[in-house]
Amino acid sequence: MNPANYLYLSALLFTIGAAGVLVRRNALIVFMCVELMLNATNLSFVTFARMHGNLDGQVFAFFTMVVAAAEVVVGLAIIMTIFRARRSVSVDDNNLLKY
Repeated sequence: MNPANYLYLSALLFTIGAAGVLVRRNALIVFMCVELMLNATNLSFVTFARMHGNLDGQVFAFFTMVVAAAEVVVGLAIIMTIFRARRSVSVDDNNLLKY
């Protein structure tokens, strides 16, 4: 299979994730779209590493997955705390952290 196909898939996934971040108002959906964008960049890293014949892109993708896992834990904790306090996870309630 041609590596360019993986890059096209990565661009498509990143575009879907970016559109979800810009359009959606639910914090969980926005959070999942950010994770989709991170996975798209990881696919690009691995594809470029395969094309150039070195492991740098794969190592960078691994570290990106580790940071993304830590981000998921912290992000979901924040979202759950906001939901418990306000009973809503809408990003339109941006003045929540003022109080």
